[in-house]
Amino acid sequence: MQKFSVVVFDLGNVLIPFDYNQVIQKFNKIKLGLGDKFKQLYATNYYIHRQFEKGELTLDEFVDIMLNWLEGNISKKDFIETFANVFTLNQNVIDLIPILKEKYFIALLSNTNVLHKDFGYGHFEFLNLFDKTFYSHEIGAIKPEEKIYRTVEAYTQKPSNEHFFIDDVFEYVEGAKKCGWSGTQFVNYDKLVNDLKTFGIL
Repeated sequence: MQKFSVVVFDLGNVLIPFDYNQVIQKFNKIKLGLGDKFKQLYATNYYIHRQFEKGELTLDEFVDIMLNWLEGNISKKDFIETFANVFTLNQNVIDLIPILKEKYFIALLSNTNVLHKDFGYGHFEFLNLFDKTFYSHEIGAIKPEEKIYRTVEAYTQKPSNEHFFIDDVFEYVEGAKKCGWSGTQFVNYDKLVNDLKTFGIL
């Protein structure tokens, strides 16, 4: 059985599900169709989201673009509050962290941005359970780029094959595997527990 020393969790939709529908609905309430138009612009210009996740755009630069798309119908403060308030807790998955921490180095690896971190999920106390957190906007790389996984390895100083990765996005798990890691795609809690048992982690 493969020996693992590091278990790495993704954040969004693994530990904290998020839902942007309420954001779109709120914008539609401000002005008819505004949220739908915003959603279309965001999807069409998704590279802006990626730039923000890589730390290539500052918070102010990103928000200015968003406020422009919203045609000046919302204040900076209200936009940040609305855009950040999209997270809930997957408590059963979170409860696995202290159990795994007894045997493994537990890390967090997330494609995220400064707005969501500082105004959205950053106050969640379970983040303190991690031995180390790695955020894309601080590293300057996003999954599935090799640099982001190697940054974790540079910190843990463990061989690639001792890292196990849990992410809801298939491509990001594959990116980890290309770096010599093992991993599983997160679908739900029960499947995750079964996968961790299959790999001898739980």
